[in-house]
Amino acid sequence: MTKHVDHISKKKFMEELRRYQKGSVTRRHFLGVTGLGMASAVLGSAMPGLRPSAAHAAGDIGDRVILATWPNYHDPANFDIFREQTGAYTQVNVFGSNEEMLAKLQAGGSGWDVFVPTNYTITTYVDQDLIEPLDLSKLPNYDPAAYDARFSDAGTVNGSVYAVPKNWGTTGFAVNTKHNDGQALTSWKEFWDITMGSFSGRTMVHDYQLTTIGNALKYFGYSFNSLDEKELADAERLLLEVKPHLFAISSDYQPAMRSGDAWLTMCWTGDGKQMNADMPEIVYVLGKEGGELWSDYYAIPKGAPHREAAYALINFLLDPQVNAREVLAHGYPTADGNTMALLPKEILEDPILYPAQELLNALEFGAAATLTDPSRAELLARFKSA
Repeated sequence: MTKHVDHISKKKFMEELRRYQKGSVTRRHFLGVTGLGMASAVLGSAMPGLRPSAAHAAGDIGDRVILATWPNYHDPANFDIFREQTGAYTQVNVFGSNEEMLAKLQAGGSGWDVFVPTNYTITTYVDQDLIEPLDLSKLPNYDPAAYDARFSDAGTVNGSVYAVPKNWGTTGFAVNTKHNDGQALTSWKEFWDITMGSFSGRTMVHDYQLTTIGNALKYFGYSFNSLDEKELADAERLLLEVKPHLFAISSDYQPAMRSGDAWLTMCWTGDGKQMNADMPEIVYVLGKEGGELWSDYYAIPKGAPHREAAYALINFLLDPQVNAREVLAHGYPTADGNTMALLPKEILEDPILYPAQELLNALEFGAAATLTDPSRAELLARFKSA
C-alpha cells in the first residue's frame, strides 16, 4: 500500500518549514508531512552535490553534540548529513541574546559542546575562563587566510584562537510595506515614530539589550554602544514611551511577521533575507543613522561533555561546500573566501547580504563593555517590566 499525502496549504507548509529550520521537528517528519520525501530522493539522484560526502566522516565521537545558537541560523539538512556520517545527533538549543548565553555558562552545567558567541563577547568569555582555546589541528577545514580579518580577528585573544568565524551580518529592521502604502522606511527615527503612530500594536523589538537599547540610542544620533548616563536616560525615555505600542519583545520575530500579526521588527540580516525571499513586500532596511555590524563564531565552552564531537561538528560546518549550503539556507553572509567562491552571483550581489559600502561605514561593532554593563542591563529590565 502506498502512503498518501494530502495536499498541504502554503501556510501549513511554511509553518512546518519554520519548525524544521528551528530544529523543532525531524527531517523525516518534515519530508513526510509535506510530501517532499520522494522529491528529495529524486533530486539527490539527479544532483549529486546534494548528497553527503564521505570525506567528512569522523571516528567514534559519541552519539550526540549539543549546539547553542541563534534562531533560524542553520540548515537542518546539514545536521542530518553530519549524523549520517558520524552517528552523532545535533541537539540545537536556541537563544535570543548573548546575555542569555553568558548567564547560562556562568551558572555552570550548560551541557553545551559548541556555542555561537558574537564578536564583542569573546574577551569576556576568556576573562571569565568560560571558553577553551581551540586545537586547530582538529579543525583542518579552517583556513585563516581565506577570511576577511574584520570578521575573524575577534576570535583571537592574547595570541590564542578561542573561536573561528561562522558568519557576519548587520542589524536593521524589516517592514511590511503593504501596510505603509508600499513605501519602505529609511531610518531608526522613522522606525520608532511609526511605531507610536500608524503601526501601533504591530512592532517587535529584540529581547536583547545591545540591539534594542542601541537602536533607541540611534534615534538621537548617539553611539550604538553608548554607556553615557544622559544618553542612556534619553534612550530609556523613548523605550518607555514606545512600550505600550509594541506587539511583542522577542528575538524570534519571523512567525509574527509572516502571519501578518506584526508589520515591523528589529531584524538580523538572514531573517530579513528569508522573509523577503518568501514575501517580497517585507523589506530589510539599514537605518541611515547607523546601527550594528557583527560577526559570529563557533567556540567550545570549558567542560564540554562531548568535546571530540564538538570539534567534528565545527570542522564539518567549516567545510566550504557545507558552509555554502548553510548560507543558501539561512541567508547570512560568510567571510570565508573559499565558501564565497561556491556561491551564485545573485547571492554575492544581494544588497541585503552585502550592503553598499556607505551603509556599512555607518555601522558599529558591538563593544565588549556593553555585555556586562549594569546600567544597560537594568535599563532593559525596567523597559520589559514597565
